[in-house]
Amino acid sequence: RCPNIPKAGKLIPAGDRAKVCFQEVARPPTPPVVRKFRNSIQPEPGAIRVHQGKANDPDVASTLVHGITTKSSLTGRSLLNPPQKTLFQQRLQELSEAVYASSKKAPAGRFYDRHVGLPPWYNNKTTYGVKTVRGLDVREIINPSKTAEEVEREAQEGHEAYIRSHNAYFVGERIDRKYDWSHYSKDRRFGILTPHFNDGRNLCKTLRWLGETQRFYNPKTVWKRSGNKEKMVPLIGKINNLRGSTLNVPPDHTFGNLLPPDEFGVGEIIHSTEPGQYVRGRDRQRSLVNAVRHHLKKVNFHNFPSLLQAFRHYDKKGKGMIDKEDLQAVCRQFQLGVSGPVLDGLMDYCDTDKDGLINFLEFANFLNWKDKMPINSREQRIMTNEHQTSTAPANIERKPSSESAQLPVSRALIKPEDLEPVEPGSSLKTLRTLRRPRAVPDHFRTSSSLIGAVSDGVFTSNSRTYGIPSVRSDLPAPRIKRVGDTNNYGDTSTAADLLHPSVHALRGVHKEHFFCPRTKNEV
Repeated sequence: RCPNIPKAGKLIPAGDRAKVCFQEVARPPTPPVVRKFRNSIQPEPGAIRVHQGKANDPDVASTLVHGITTKSSLTGRSLLNPPQKTLFQQRLQELSEAVYASSKKAPAGRFYDRHVGLPPWYNNKTTYGVKTVRGLDVREIINPSKTAEEVEREAQEGHEAYIRSHNAYFVGERIDRKYDWSHYSKDRRFGILTPHFNDGRNLCKTLRWLGETQRFYNPKTVWKRSGNKEKMVPLIGKINNLRGSTLNVPPDHTFGNLLPPDEFGVGEIIHSTEPGQYVRGRDRQRSLVNAVRHHLKKVNFHNFPSLLQAFRHYDKKGKGMIDKEDLQAVCRQFQLGVSGPVLDGLMDYCDTDKDGLINFLEFANFLNWKDKMPINSREQRIMTNEHQTSTAPANIERKPSSESAQLPVSRALIKPEDLEPVEPGSSLKTLRTLRRPRAVPDHFRTSSSLIGAVSDGVFTSNSRTYGIPSVRSDLPAPRIKRVGDTNNYGDTSTAADLLHPSVHALRGVHKEHFFCPRTKNEV
C-alpha cells in the first residue's frame, strides 16, 4: 500500500450522525421581555393567552371569589319535625305577626272575622244597594189589564209624542196643522161645489156642434119604467128580453168590429217556429194533431191490454200496415171527429219514413205509451214472425187456419233488433224510441252565423224573417243625416271597425271618403 496515493471512490465528509441529530440541544431561555409578547401570540401548549399589557400584572383572578357568602338554610328535618316552641316563644311570634292584614282577618286557629274594616254601625241586619222595584211581567205587557179606551188613549199619546219628536205621520194620516176648528168641523170642505147632473145635459152639450144653441129643452125629465111588475118577472125556461125588438138583428148577432186573428204569437216568435207549425190562427194543425194523438193514446191504454191487440184493431185490412182509411175508421169508432187537414197532419206526423203508411214501430211510438205496455215473449215471437199470426181485429174470433193465411210468411211487424229490454235481465221488452227528423230552420239568422262568417249566405227558403232589420238598406240614405235619426243606412261603422280601425281611419280618412267625387285640382 502506498500512503501517498489517494484512495479510489467518494470521500464521505466527517459530520453529525443520526444519533446526534436526535439529541435535543439546549437552547438559551427566552428573555422575559420577549416572553410576554410571545405568550400573547404563540402561547405554550396548555397555557392561557395573556395580553402583553397584562403580562407583568399580579395574578388576582385565580384567588378572586364573587358573590355573597350565604348562611346555611333550614334543613328538611327541621322543617318536617320542628322543635316544640315554648309559650313565651309563641307569644313573641303572635306579637310579631299581629301587624299583618292576613293575621287580622284570619288568624291561625280562629274563625274568620268578617267584621274587620267595617264601620262601627254595621251589624248582621245591615243591607247594601238599591232595592229593585218589580215591574210588569211579559204576560201583563202583552195582555195588559186595561180597558180598550185606556189602551187607545195611551197609543194616541205615544203617537203624538212620536209626531213631535220625528215629525212623521202614518200612511194616509191627515197632518194636524193646529188650525182653529171651533167654527168648522174637520170634515168640512172648502171651495165651490162642481155641479153634477144625472139628466144628461152635460152629454147633450158635448153632442152639439160649436155655435149651436145650448138650451136644454126639458131639464126636469121624469123617468118611468115601462110595464108592471108582473111583466118584468122572467118566465121560467125563457130568456128575459128587456130590450124587446128594438133592433132587427138575429139572436146570435155580435156587435163590434171583428179583429183578424194573429198568425203567430209570442211563443212562436221566441222559439222561431217555422211557418205551418203555429198553434194559433189558421195554422192550428199542430195543436190539433197533438190533441188527437193524446186522445188515441188514452183510448189504446184503457181498451187494449197489449200493443199487438191495439195494432190488430187498427189494421182493418190485415196487411200489417195502417193507412189513412184505417185511421179515420178508428177515429169514428171512438167518436172522435177529425177533419181532413188534421188527419193528414196526423199521418204526416206518425209516418217518419214517408211511405204513406204507419208501421208497427211508428204506431207504438206516436200513438201509444209503449213503456207502459211491455211485450211478453209470446207476442215477441208473433211480431218477429217466428210463428205466423193474424192482424185481424181483436173482437173477431180467431181461427188458427185463417190466421196464418192472412199474414204473409215473409212479412214481420218488427225486426228483432227493434226490441229493447224494459230492465236488464227482464224477459219483458219494449220497442226502441223513434225520433222525428227535424230540419234545421233556415228562415232566421243567429249571431254565431254572422260573427267571423266568410261570406253572407243566401236564405234557401222564402220564410218570414223575425225582428227589426239593423241595416235599413230598403231606405235611401239622406243627404244630411239628422242627430235624432238612429237608423243605420249601411254607412255606420261596425263594432269590428271600432275595435280594429284601419290605418287610414286613424288619420281621419274613412271608407266613405274614398268614394267622394273630387276635382282635379283637389286631387
